[in-house]
Amino acid sequence: MLEPVTVAPGNPQILKPDAIEFIVALDREFGARRVELLERRRRRRSAGTPVLDFRADTAHVRADPDWRVAAPGPGLADRRVEITGPPERKMTINALNSGAQVWMADFEDALSPTWDNIVEGQQNLVDALDGTISWTAPDGRRYELGDTLPTVMVRPRGWHLPERHVRIGGRCVSGSLFDAGMYLFHCARRQIDRGSGPYFYLPKLEDHREARLWNDVFVFAQEWLGIPRGTIRATVLIETLPAAFQMEEILYELREHSAGLNAGRWDYLFSMIKNRPDVVLPYRGDVTMTTPFMRAYTELLVSTCHRRGAHAIGGMAAAVPSRDPQQRRHALATVRQDKRREVGDGFDGSWVAHPGLVETCREVFDQWLRDEPNQVVRRRDDVRVTAADLLADRFGDVVVAEAEVRANAEVAVRYVAAWLDGRGAVALNGLMEDAATAEISRAQLWQWARHGTPMTNGLRVDLPLVRECLEDAAAAEPANPRFAQARALLTEMVSATTLTDFLTLPAYARHLS
Repeated sequence: MLEPVTVAPGNPQILKPDAIEFIVALDREFGARRVELLERRRRRRSAGTPVLDFRADTAHVRADPDWRVAAPGPGLADRRVEITGPPERKMTINALNSGAQVWMADFEDALSPTWDNIVEGQQNLVDALDGTISWTAPDGRRYELGDTLPTVMVRPRGWHLPERHVRIGGRCVSGSLFDAGMYLFHCARRQIDRGSGPYFYLPKLEDHREARLWNDVFVFAQEWLGIPRGTIRATVLIETLPAAFQMEEILYELREHSAGLNAGRWDYLFSMIKNRPDVVLPYRGDVTMTTPFMRAYTELLVSTCHRRGAHAIGGMAAAVPSRDPQQRRHALATVRQDKRREVGDGFDGSWVAHPGLVETCREVFDQWLRDEPNQVVRRRDDVRVTAADLLADRFGDVVVAEAEVRANAEVAVRYVAAWLDGRGAVALNGLMEDAATAEISRAQLWQWARHGTPMTNGLRVDLPLVRECLEDAAAAEPANPRFAQARALLTEMVSATTLTDFLTLPAYARHLS
């Protein structure tokens, strides 16, 4: 006997019975494997500091020179500028009108997963593909689509996140399967009819088996929906340290559906702390992409992708261009320098978080690529990266400033308060921040307090100081209950004996569901 399915009230155009039937089919087919893989993650971390190295049992995949991923899907050959953001109505229109080659609609780090946000995000994608989306601001300004639209990609939530508003026999379905499944059900045919396809960004993978699960989901979905096998394509974000040792295996598992790999920053540093808690990192702003272990990671990603015929996509430019001319010039110069590094290293494209950065990013890639859509042919056979390179700790004795402790506390409290209020993309201190910023900030607070990291004032970071900093950050908005909730949640996390996997899990369970 089948278990009963319950669905919270919401938009009936999205939550129609046959769409829910598809979600239930996905979860019943793949939910148990998902739970098993998450349990594998838990066991690996609970066993202590894991051994991180290239896998011996998959050496044959890395050694085989002949396999390649599928050729780029329609609209994916040229990805030199990709803009990211949540599928909120106004931001959807602005992203689609930005002039970028690709828009990544982010249901993960840049979207607070309230039920309304999740369901209406799916409706906004339908309306965007139908060309009917519009939005009127309170001052009367009307936002509508232009004539030329970028290729659309969707980032569903990671495997670890549940969707508590759809339950099978009382059990939550997977947030990943809900987001991806709803998009496939409603938009796969729409995308094919536009001459494109249903494309994804896959976050937070830690193991090639998790990529294999996604590949099996895609095969099942294509058969269910009656679309050709291989129509779905996916780029994997290599944003966890374990995944950095399995880049080729991840591409291999997804090869008929692969659209390449992406190199991030904050989530990767957050994963470094989770997997190597005894290696103390300096303030996050000082750990740049040119830091030796970060450079090893990015160069390995480019060479791995190009060896297998896949795109390598660079990291996020998060600046929000200022109205002050001098500050704006400085921000754009910083973005330009970073994008020059990326394209010089061999990346085929890069991310921006704001439409005002699209032109700068494109200029850099245009100057290098000229009329070529990408530089996949540039193999980077000169790259030689060892496990030791990926794990290198060359910081010496880390010393932080109290202002850096307070900066991490402030941005964590302010972001989490906004997230609890339903906003997942938040402009803070001139940058467009998402959940990854809060994760690395609170992880650093936990790590510095745990190690008693010395400060430039001669004192050491300890738990009372971190708690004080969180309280001071929350006191900036004493009338806003979300700030008090954020402070309480973060205080609990930085006080724990072990680093909590994801702050979004308890935050979602306690406040959004």
